[in-house]
Amino acid sequence: MAKLFGTDGVRGVANIEPMTAETALAIGRATAHVCKRHHNRHRIVIGKDTRVSGYMIENALTAGICSMGVDVLLVGPMPTPGIAFITHSMRADAGVVISASHNPYQDNGIKIFSRDGYKIPDDVESEIESLITTGKIKDIRPTADDIGKAHRIDDAIGRYIVFCKNTFPDDLTLEGLKIILDCANGATYKVAPIIFSELGAEVITINDHPNGMNINGNCGALHPETLAKKVVESKADVGLAFDGDGDRLVAVDERGNILTGDHIMAICAKALKECGMLRNNLVIATPMSNFGFRQALRKMDIAVEDADVGDRYVLKLMLEKGAVFGGEDSGHIIFSNLHTTGDGIISALQLLANLQASGKKLSELRGLLKLAPQKMLNITVSRKPPLSGIKPLQEAIFRAETELAGNGRILVRYSGTQPICRVMVESMEQATTDRIAESLAEIVRETLA
Repeated sequence: MAKLFGTDGVRGVANIEPMTAETALAIGRATAHVCKRHHNRHRIVIGKDTRVSGYMIENALTAGICSMGVDVLLVGPMPTPGIAFITHSMRADAGVVISASHNPYQDNGIKIFSRDGYKIPDDVESEIESLITTGKIKDIRPTADDIGKAHRIDDAIGRYIVFCKNTFPDDLTLEGLKIILDCANGATYKVAPIIFSELGAEVITINDHPNGMNINGNCGALHPETLAKKVVESKADVGLAFDGDGDRLVAVDERGNILTGDHIMAICAKALKECGMLRNNLVIATPMSNFGFRQALRKMDIAVEDADVGDRYVLKLMLEKGAVFGGEDSGHIIFSNLHTTGDGIISALQLLANLQASGKKLSELRGLLKLAPQKMLNITVSRKPPLSGIKPLQEAIFRAETELAGNGRILVRYSGTQPICRVMVESMEQATTDRIAESLAEIVRETLA
């Protein structure tokens, strides 16, 4: 069997390895075994997004976990960060999320949180994977008297709503704001409208009717263009777009301009610094953050350090460096003083708190950051050899970096979850950016497609 865990759990096309019922059952058994050995309590939370394949995988995981003598707490469709919160709140041994995040509905995934609400570390993932790939888990079977039970937690959504609302300042309200929410037909479709309306906003919700196959379909954080049009048509103050599992945020200002994760991080970093809450005057980003983001924070005298791509690695470096704030341009944003993982709803609440406190329009706050022209090309590849060993590509990158002379960036990397090589180029001239990106992408196609 190929390696199971990627940069964000196990992910693939539903009903094809590794996202089969058989493998899900094995993951459930191995996870339960590891939890039983390390903790006294024996309960695991399972939540999911709105994909039709979630039913199949949920039942397989439940069977696997119960077969090892561990009880299951089912919360149903719920944002990934909500499941992290419930896991910690319920003092469960672990939380399992069934979601492929921003991927199309055909895909699904499994990611695991530890009892403290953080994603399980790499060594625990490796242990779970080893139990499955070696077949050792097949020989570990409790007797019938020790088999676990499954229970549904009916008030999980209410608990998470209260948790999110408590991250919004008590002295502020959302009254006077007209907000358009794009729930991506995903896991935020129930909770997000309640949270923002209960805080006083006038809320219009779009893409909030999931049918199992429309999650992330030309909507949400990956496709905010429809939201931008709706904001302008409705004369709304703000548009907020989440992805399928609710851990990403992309915003839209009253003019229909899109705010990426970099925009949101710049706005929030400035506010945190001004109120003395930006610990160590440091923001953790990734190499995917825009060149203009780095220039904006430099002007604000805020340090930036890069983690590996992936929100789990952002959080890891935040903890190592003592930073309270970090994130990715994709919209994964982490306020570690508020939650243990990236949360699109909490990020939106912090952005809106800054908006209300400033008395400005969101378009004015957006002006804090001027993005450098960027070209991102995703090339489907048939294999993933080390990029450092592809001589024509490395020579082309060297020539391009020499040409840019520090006034831009080049990043070529594989996706951790898909058979894709990403070519990203930034410079201060759009024509230069496009030319370099296309030339590098062509080399990738010739050598790896």
